[in-house]
Amino acid sequence: MVSLIGERAMVMTTPAPRRGAVLIVEDEAMIRMMVADMLGDLGYPIAAETGDIDDAMTLARTAAFDVAILDVNVNGKLISPVADIIAARPRPFVFVTGYGTQGLPQNYRDRPVLQKPFQMETLANILESVLRGHGSDHLLRG
Repeated sequence: MVSLIGERAMVMTTPAPRRGAVLIVEDEAMIRMMVADMLGDLGYPIAAETGDIDDAMTLARTAAFDVAILDVNVNGKLISPVADIIAARPRPFVFVTGYGTQGLPQNYRDRPVLQKPFQMETLANILESVLRGHGSDHLLRG
């Protein structure tokens, strides 16, 4: 917004809205780095990231995050225990998979899924939708 005051132009800006902090669980380091870069470009801070299922369970219990991005298969192990912890907090999460929805844990087939490979715009849309749909009560403040 530009406001003219006398002969000077003054630019008024509003601060960018705070984006939710993201927990990333992805066993392939290059994909994890790519997702982290995309999130950074979109203005989402990374709360934590890991490629190990045991670390992911600890982070799911203890990390301060607003939404999680979970690879369905982490080093040959299904992500279900991590999803269970996150669902109990409760925090929203999105699955990422190259296997299609049939690879999802049975009790989480209603959750949003990003099919690998995906574009930054698709990632942005799904995160905005999930965070908006989950309600602002579950967004961490501060």
